[in-house]
Amino acid sequence: MALTHNLGFPRIGVRRELKHALEAYWHGNISGEQLQTTAAELRKQHWMLQRDIGIDLIPVGDFALYDQMLNMTALLGAVPARFNVGKEEVGLDLYFAMARGTDNQPAMEMTKWFDTNYHYIVPEFNVRTKFCIASSQLFKEVAEAKMLGIAPKVVLIGPLTYLYLGKETEPGFNRLDLLPNLLFVYRDILTRLTSLGVEWVQIDEPVLALDLDDVWLCGLDQAYVALHGFGTKVLLTTYFEAVDNHADRLKKLPVNGLHIDLCRAPQQLDAFLADYPSDKVLSLGIIDGRNVWRSDLAQVFTILSKAQSILGERIWISPSCSLLHCPVDLELETRLDSDIKNWLAFSVQKLKEISILGRGLKQGEHAINDELEVSTQARQERNLSARIHNPVVQDRLQNLTRKDSRRTSTFKVRQKAQHQRFQLPLLPTTTIGSFPQTSEIRQTRSAFKKMKLGNLEYLEAMRNEIQLIINKQEEIGLDVLVHGEPERNDMVEYFGEQLWGYAFTEYGWVQSYGSRCVKPPILYGDVYRPEPMTVDWIQYAQSLTQKPVK
Repeated sequence: MALTHNLGFPRIGVRRELKHALEAYWHGNISGEQLQTTAAELRKQHWMLQRDIGIDLIPVGDFALYDQMLNMTALLGAVPARFNVGKEEVGLDLYFAMARGTDNQPAMEMTKWFDTNYHYIVPEFNVRTKFCIASSQLFKEVAEAKMLGIAPKVVLIGPLTYLYLGKETEPGFNRLDLLPNLLFVYRDILTRLTSLGVEWVQIDEPVLALDLDDVWLCGLDQAYVALHGFGTKVLLTTYFEAVDNHADRLKKLPVNGLHIDLCRAPQQLDAFLADYPSDKVLSLGIIDGRNVWRSDLAQVFTILSKAQSILGERIWISPSCSLLHCPVDLELETRLDSDIKNWLAFSVQKLKEISILGRGLKQGEHAINDELEVSTQARQERNLSARIHNPVVQDRLQNLTRKDSRRTSTFKVRQKAQHQRFQLPLLPTTTIGSFPQTSEIRQTRSAFKKMKLGNLEYLEAMRNEIQLIINKQEEIGLDVLVHGEPERNDMVEYFGEQLWGYAFTEYGWVQSYGSRCVKPPILYGDVYRPEPMTVDWIQYAQSLTQKPVK
């Protein structure tokens, strides 16, 4: 039977419950036990929601209080020595110390997770790095899931990806030398999961989509030969780009299944369907886990039907990657334009699409004809909508010439004009632009948005703030001033709200790192600026000083 599964669910909570609990804990307002209770409740909600939608295999281990790579560092006991590790178990304080630092020690580095806006905590390696199981959190979560009647598919970052995305902290050391010792601990983890009754383990190796040299590819072979035969079935998972250049190698690995991303790389399907081993399942990442748009279910079902005709019951259906990169639930968006909302799908809706497709494969296309028709209609409405194409923008694009992309004067001419106009010193002093937002500023802006404060009162309040900021900079003696941006809530949201072609959500949050969440505007059509966005504020700021305001 074709199975549906999920690679990972957003951990923040539909109303950012995890963010609020984390920050309350960091400020000393709740205990560690209360934080863990909130986390457990979120996990329960997410598991039950996925089960109710009809997902066959539900991920466990995708949840993290801060970051999934940091979870692996804790699980593997790879804690940097500067944190004075003297405990067998990595508890909350040590976990957060690695992520956020302490008064005495800097945090571990943070960097982008591939080409997403998510950031992970970078593991640190040297010749003294030793691995051992140092956190029981994963095993506790497996027990939680089983108590709820959930058969967990455990999610782990793969050994190759964990090492590759880390960094050496001393010269002349190669982190790949740690692989043999690391594999011993992975085997211990698999053995322990087997004892807990876990059938499937999803091991994520997204680095396979990168340009790996032969040494790392040999490490891949070594790793999965070493992890074979420890009780659990292994689904080797790739995403973000094509891996068909490694198709033959991956098919030969002693794993029980492979997952490929067919949203970023739809062309790679044929390479895997050809001579696919009869003892493996093939998971097709057919619903995009990184965008917010509804899928064309009819088109997707055609692709799945082709795969099913070749592999039969050995295909699985899932999002292309973890839904970590997608907002949680579209249903909460009660103020969003209904037409635009009909084009969208957040994590919950994407899982419903997976469930629909799975039902179609199990029962036949006739069982989902209504859902396919609704999906096709939504797609057609979006493609034909006048909201997508602004005739003013299209006209300007059609009339662009090479002259429009070139300046009318040389650098020397502009430099001379600037010197004459501003009379700045050789190294002028300035600031980046924004000043701290006080609680008074936030309250004023909130009251204005809720229409509890009139336009004139709001304008006066913001102008008063700007005057204070200009006066402070003049007292300090800066050469080029800024107006401080008191009128802006979030930089992206502030400008996006003044541009046509963007839509804004109330709950479209995604995690960037730790408790930091962002709510990106949704770009649905041609971008058009109907009126100036900053001129009035800057003109007022400039009227307060003889110094230039940028």
